[in-house]
Amino acid sequence: QVQLVESGGGLVQAGGSLRLSCAASGRTSSRYVMGWFRQAPGKEREFVATIGWRTFYADSVQGRFTISRDNDKNTAYLQMNSLKPEDKAVYYCAAARLWKSGGTQSHSYDYWGQGTQVTVSS
Repeated sequence: QVQLVESGGGLVQAGGSLRLSCAASGRTSSRYVMGWFRQAPGKEREFVATIGWRTFYADSVQGRFTISRDNDKNTAYLQMNSLKPEDKAVYYCAAARLWKSGGTQSHSYDYWGQGTQVTVSS
């Protein structure tokens, strides 16, 4: 079993930055695919970014967000720059044992964190 705990969310003004962290514990592996998803009120959960054998981003965050990982610390990160009000959502970290569907589909992930709130004021 793998436990994921997100941190780093908060309130920021439009144009600002936040860095989310996802600390993994338990039966972790550096081979796991890590992903970030988000869910805004009244909307379905959507893909944000993934890191496995490559990184990939949703079009809406390409060029503004950067996903990374530190395997020594069992931690994944999401650096979010140039934040917009439409980025407001609960952000979830996820881990997958296998690379499937390009890492973009939530059903491909085996473990999930509890989420961290990101609010962007205009």
